[in-house]
Amino acid sequence: MDTAADRKLFLGGRLKRLRRDLSLTQTAMAADLGVSPSYLNHIERNQRPVSAQLLLRLADTYDVDLRTLGQSGGTASEAELAEALADPLFQGLSVPRHEIVQMAEDQPAAADALLRLYRAFADRRTRDRAETGGDDDSPADWVRDYIQARANHFPELDTLGEALAAALDAATPGEPFETRARARLQSAHGLSVRTLPADVMVEWTRRFDFHRRRLLLSETLGPSSRAFAVAFQLALSEHDPEMTALAEAAAAPDEATRRLLKVALTNTLAAAILMPYGAFQRAAEETGYDMARLQARFGVSWEQAAHRLTTLSRPTARGVPFFLMRVDQAGNISKRYASGRFPFSRFGGACPRWRLHSAFRTPGRIVTQIIETPDGGRWFTLARTVDRQGSDAFTEGHDLAIGLGCELKHAHRLTYARGLDLATPEVTPIGPACRLCHRHPCAERAAPPVDRPLTVDDWSKSVSPYPFATT
Repeated sequence: MDTAADRKLFLGGRLKRLRRDLSLTQTAMAADLGVSPSYLNHIERNQRPVSAQLLLRLADTYDVDLRTLGQSGGTASEAELAEALADPLFQGLSVPRHEIVQMAEDQPAAADALLRLYRAFADRRTRDRAETGGDDDSPADWVRDYIQARANHFPELDTLGEALAAALDAATPGEPFETRARARLQSAHGLSVRTLPADVMVEWTRRFDFHRRRLLLSETLGPSSRAFAVAFQLALSEHDPEMTALAEAAAAPDEATRRLLKVALTNTLAAAILMPYGAFQRAAEETGYDMARLQARFGVSWEQAAHRLTTLSRPTARGVPFFLMRVDQAGNISKRYASGRFPFSRFGGACPRWRLHSAFRTPGRIVTQIIETPDGGRWFTLARTVDRQGSDAFTEGHDLAIGLGCELKHAHRLTYARGLDLATPEVTPIGPACRLCHRHPCAERAAPPVDRPLTVDDWSKSVSPYPFATT
């Protein structure tokens, strides 16, 4: 069972920071808590775990929120530090995992500084490669990192979305969303909406004809994608100045990145109009996060509903903190968002042991799985295939898969976990991208870890195609 009660809690670094923040000596804090100074010293040095009784005394004596005490002190996670230190730049150092964990837990400011310095170096290296003719995907990476730094939550956009959704309901109550949004575009902005054949639209699924004041949509769009396209245009028409100001305030490194961020923010506002925060969060809780019912109630696709679930972080009405990853059949990742923590790999794909990939064998069906990451975290996940927007004769149906998940401790709130033994579940260990993963042996390994020497010989054969030194 993956609960705090079954684990030994070593919180020395965080307890020491709390004591220093309170300007207390070890002797004074020990007296407050009714323990000996030597016992407190052992705890701060992580030589003794923190007992449940001591945690309760801390909460009662110093009015400490135990949830914050159980969280890391900084933003740099173990997985992010491990990924940075796996860069060939640090080849030969072989920083052990326990030192990475200790740095993230006990020296959060130093860990954040190291990660910030590394990312600045990596961005500079990417720009240098681009200037010399190399590949440059930094705009997408920068936008993704910016959104993730906000935990994929933009309360100002949720407020705008709720207000506009209420105005649409008041103007034409009872009508489908697309009908109400089209009427608003026409009456308030003089815009019409037309659906055109794919051979006329060519590569475009949505295009705004500024001079004729028309929104042109491709016939390849399904109902939910068409509604989202109309919502996007409505978001721009109503709140373009706000979108521009938010994008500019982010201080993107170049114009292409700023424009990409503005599109991402406008997509967020469009989702907030289609699925107003309060109504969507309440419906999610009431239905046990039943995706089919959320789709039916708000007229959205499975992917749109799943993406919206990763944004429910309003302090007064939080949803389950989900993460989301979208992959194609080749393993390329095109989306990754999280309202909570999840050790995403910045580079490379997802672990092949995660059933996200096997969802392609059962198109349209939801596959559940409980996975465990190298840091010991356990996650309840759903995986399902979805259609690509604007598919054509050369595109297979269900050629994308969405992975949606949350920490196992939240799984009891989901209808998909009912009937499962969450106390002693069947768990599948997974890792990050293969070049960062130290799990061994693994028959699914596609590449050796970059910071471990290979141990290949002609006298034996491992189940892994790339056996390597584990220490």
